[in-house]
Amino acid sequence: MAVDMDAGSTDTLILPVPPEPFALIVGGAMQGRSVDMLEQALRRMGLQPERVEDCTPGAIEPRFRLRFGTTIVLAGPAEGAVLDAADPDQPSTSLLAASLPSHWRQDGHCWTFVPEHDSALATATGQPSQLRDLFKMMVLLIDLFDASHLFWSPARLWSDAAQFRASIAEMLASGMPPVLHLVAFRRRDDAAGASMGTRGLALFAGQELEARIPVGWTVAEMVRRLSRLALDMMLNGPVQHERTMRGLESGEWIDLSPSAGANGSRSMVIVEFGRDR
Repeated sequence: MAVDMDAGSTDTLILPVPPEPFALIVGGAMQGRSVDMLEQALRRMGLQPERVEDCTPGAIEPRFRLRFGTTIVLAGPAEGAVLDAADPDQPSTSLLAASLPSHWRQDGHCWTFVPEHDSALATATGQPSQLRDLFKMMVLLIDLFDASHLFWSPARLWSDAAQFRASIAEMLASGMPPVLHLVAFRRRDDAAGASMGTRGLALFAGQELEARIPVGWTVAEMVRRLSRLALDMMLNGPVQHERTMRGLESGEWIDLSPSAGANGSRSMVIVEFGRDR
């Protein structure tokens, strides 16, 4: 299973996830183009670019407002703080079958795409269908930028851009969201033992999953089970009440116990795996 896992409580190092998702695309196709050429390329993709003046000291130009369906995003070269937050060498960052080139943050290769506050997407939490236009836009941008990698902020997760593009195209055709590209699965070890939790699921379901790893189980076995639960929540909504359900294998069961987050933190669903005796 090509999902990055970290030993230790490294999630304490995570920078706050912004209230809306942003995508950061690594690609060299836009490098060296004039602002007019960039605008023309974006317009040919049907993204209705509008130039935006940013008077913030040190702001990197150019900036565009892009529109696709119900989604409005602000786009432009990534600034240092954003690049730091997406640094693949940070223990708090996850990677899915992705190994970024050493020059990934240089020469304007990275652009960010952040929904505007007046976009319905900016405050949306729900099924992936509510993000459909954003995903369509991302497919177009991957092609336009000839992107090699993509960073999905809610999960702090890097993916291979071609694989991400293919998975989104499949989702748009079948309705099945690409869980592994939108949700990170993180291992943590502490005095109580090993556990695994999700990051990024809350954008779609308002909840994250957390489970102790049973003795003898591999990371791949845990991801296989938690990803099935995450997919169900993405399609059908959060877990409202405690419930017990059958697991993937004969004699296996799963207990789900939702709990409200403290001090405004995200709600958690505690998962416990067991077997018939």
